[in-house]
Amino acid sequence: MAQSLSRKIGGGVACLTAALALLMQPSAQAEAQTWQQVQKAGVLRCGAAIAAPYVMRDPASGQYSGYFVDLCRDFAENVLKVKAQFVDTSWDNQVAGIQSGKWDMAMALNMTPERAQAVAFSVPATDYQISLLINEKNPKFNGAGTQLADYDKPGVTIAVMSGSAADKAISTSISKATVMRLPGSDETRMALMSRRADVLADANDTNHLFAMANSWVKEILPVPALAKQGVSFALSRETPAEDLAQLDAYLTERRASGEIDKLVDKASAEIIASQKAQ
Repeated sequence: MAQSLSRKIGGGVACLTAALALLMQPSAQAEAQTWQQVQKAGVLRCGAAIAAPYVMRDPASGQYSGYFVDLCRDFAENVLKVKAQFVDTSWDNQVAGIQSGKWDMAMALNMTPERAQAVAFSVPATDYQISLLINEKNPKFNGAGTQLADYDKPGVTIAVMSGSAADKAISTSISKATVMRLPGSDETRMALMSRRADVLADANDTNHLFAMANSWVKEILPVPALAKQGVSFALSRETPAEDLAQLDAYLTERRASGEIDKLVDKASAEIIASQKAQ
């Protein structure tokens, strides 16, 4: 009787183990290679929040440009052998779009510890820090230097792109100035130009281009550096390690060869030419 009961228990455990194995197998298959899924679909979807020179869009044609756009397109076409598709979004929705599967990669996302809990990051394609732009004739800043405290004053309004790294850094670093959150870089620039905002806080390379094209603008790099981070592609946290390694190898090679610097120069030239044509 005891032997019969033992055999029944043993058989039950074996059946349960087999059932669990079968249940686990589809889950493992569901986590198949991300790039294999992209290749099966024939398209790599890239979330595109506008911020020159990373990601730009021609309002007339709807065509995307910028050096992260070039990288996404090149990786899609020459590495994965698929087409690149750019999905319009805002900075507030970049992470949510990855999590909900609306796009496969988010472009030009700053690496932060908070975001790293929600998405996986590639190695940085470039580095980022926040700079400030002001009207050099603004009397509020007479004698101001490079300390953030020189611009964190009552009656000062600082324009940022809502949901961006600049938004998060400025919001946690100031206590006296007012933060004006706007949907995109064009709106923040217009706020500075119209003097609705006293300061524009944005990526240093984006701000540098605007300062180069406008003689009335003064650029400040805060000391110490504000929110210095890597700028990367973001993917689902479930992305297999070998897929992420393939993207990392691609970006590392492009950066070491100077190709990314050339793409930055290309985007910068496009912006300056567009501004001169206006």
